[in-house]
Amino acid sequence: METPLHQSHLSVFGGPRPPSAQWLNKALPENSLDPDLPIIDPHVHFWILPNGCKYFIEEFALDVAACGHNIEATVFVECNSFYRKGGPTHLQPVGETEFAVGMAAMAASGQYTATRAAQGIVGFTDLTLGDRVAEALDAQIAAANGRLRGIRQRAKWDADPAVRGSMHAPGPGLYLQEDFSQGIDLLVSRGLLFEASIFHTQIADVIALARAHPDCSIVLNHSGSPVGHSSYAGMEAEVHAHWLAGMRELAACPNVAVKMGGLLMCLGNFDFTVAPRPPTSEELASLWRPYIEPCVELFGAKRCMVSSNFPVEKAGVPYGTIWNMFKRVTAGCSADERGLMFAETARRVYSLRGAS
Repeated sequence: METPLHQSHLSVFGGPRPPSAQWLNKALPENSLDPDLPIIDPHVHFWILPNGCKYFIEEFALDVAACGHNIEATVFVECNSFYRKGGPTHLQPVGETEFAVGMAAMAASGQYTATRAAQGIVGFTDLTLGDRVAEALDAQIAAANGRLRGIRQRAKWDADPAVRGSMHAPGPGLYLQEDFSQGIDLLVSRGLLFEASIFHTQIADVIALARAHPDCSIVLNHSGSPVGHSSYAGMEAEVHAHWLAGMRELAACPNVAVKMGGLLMCLGNFDFTVAPRPPTSEELASLWRPYIEPCVELFGAKRCMVSSNFPVEKAGVPYGTIWNMFKRVTAGCSADERGLMFAETARRVYSLRGAS
């Protein structure tokens, strides 16, 4: 059995960190760029961290109100929140979906925000559980009240404990397992998509998954999570070359889309623990552009979505900075391409038109 890791043994980038209002208040003021452009944010979490840090509709609504951008809707993505305390283990994650539906209902009341938060839900089911997978998926569908769009099962693994962090797969090669493949077939038969969460060193596993299941719609999270901290520090050129080669091959799989952004904790090229203030959107664009522009070039706007990964990224930057950064990086794209990346690709991938 693996020895549990104490937080002090982990890199500052090894997992979610509670945001600091004092830190965020040091951000230089910025006007919102193209404030009327519709945005669907396809990667938002609601949770309470072990230290008590809460991010619910109330906190999200404050971020939306302060950001100055036109956030029409969001997709909730699983994050180990509010699992059922009792009952069969394989059904406990259904509690998170029930919680997300509650957040969606609070948003729909209009008392907090006009944004249709959690309009779509991506839950968690362990797809390696054999004959229990079907029951778990059906329970997720029933609990989501028409909002379930897919399942995310994280496969992140690295030999460096500081890289893999406190939440990781049991070992390498999860997406290559036969029992996982059988779970994907059950997922597809129910019309659900799959969200892949890996490090850049594991892109080949997503390629193999996409080729083995061409009928499965796969969404790659966080631009493929290139790692630049801990044992990968100082290897910027090697990491980028490895990442780019993998993404180029993955883009040849027509059933794969990519959510861009979400680079704060893995790329680690901005250390918010020592910087004097949060980066401006221009500074953030310079840091993240090498991992965003190639996604657009390789996958095209119809398979690319901008995403905030909030509140994870809130440890380093305000919500508005994320959107100004994306608008700067995509400034050379056409209006149609920007419309796709900021809203329409997410609307299509997550089938949000019919949701209420």
